[in-house]
Amino acid sequence: MDPDQVLWGRHPVLAALANPSREGRGRLFATPDRADELMREGLLQGREVERIEARELDRLLPPGAVHQGLAFKVAPLEGVAFEALAEPAEGLIVMLDQLTDPQNVGAIFRSALAFGARGVIVQDRHSPVLAGALAKAAAGATERLPCARVVNLSRALETLADLGWRAVGLDGGAEATLAEALDARPTVLVMGSEGEGLRRLVAEHCDALARIPMPGGFESLNVSNAAAVALYEASRRQAG
Repeated sequence: MDPDQVLWGRHPVLAALANPSREGRGRLFATPDRADELMREGLLQGREVERIEARELDRLLPPGAVHQGLAFKVAPLEGVAFEALAEPAEGLIVMLDQLTDPQNVGAIFRSALAFGARGVIVQDRHSPVLAGALAKAAAGATERLPCARVVNLSRALETLADLGWRAVGLDGGAEATLAEALDARPTVLVMGSEGEGLRRLVAEHCDALARIPMPGGFESLNVSNAAAVALYEASRRQAG
C-alpha cells in the first residue's frame, strides 16, 4: 500500500472511523481478533471490515509499521479553508514553516490538540501528507484537529495580522524568552523546519521572536518538544 494512502495503528484508525468526513470512504483491514473487537464494541460505524492475518498486514505496510492489527486504506484528508481557522481571531493557531519529518509533524498535531489549539497551518508544498507514519505519531489528532494548507506563509501571516492575530516565532537565537514574548492576545505560534529553522521572510512577518530558555545548558530541543513547551506556555497565557 502507498504510505500516503493508508493509516495504521489503533488510535489513528479509530479516529478516522469516527470522523464524519470519512463516511463511506476507504477499505478497512483488521486481524481476526481486532475485527471481532471492533464489532463487539460498535466501532465500525456501519463499515465492512476485511479480515487479514497479521503477517499479511505486515507485508502490505511499510517495514516496521506498528499496526496493532488495524489498517485503513483511504485518501488523505483535504483539510479546511484558511478562513475557517483565521476568523474569528481568538485562541491559538500553530503554523509550520516547511517541517518535513512525519514524526515531528505528527507529534506537534498531538500537542496542538492536547493544548486546545484551533488548528494547524502548513505550506501547500514542502509539507508531508497527513497519513502513514505521521498519522501514527499524531495518535488520531490529524482526524480531530483542522489543518489548512496555504500557498504562501508570509502572506498568510499578513492576513492573520489584519484580522487581529499576533505571530510569535520560535527562534533559539532570539533575545526575548517565550514567557516575555507571549500575552493573552490571539496567537499564532510559528515553528521552523528541523534543520534551518524559520525562513527569513516568515521570521520578518512575526510580531516577535522568542527562545525557550534552557538553564540545563543543552543546545536545543527537538522541534516537536519545543512546540509542546510553547503550546503549554501559550495556553496558560490564553487562560489568563
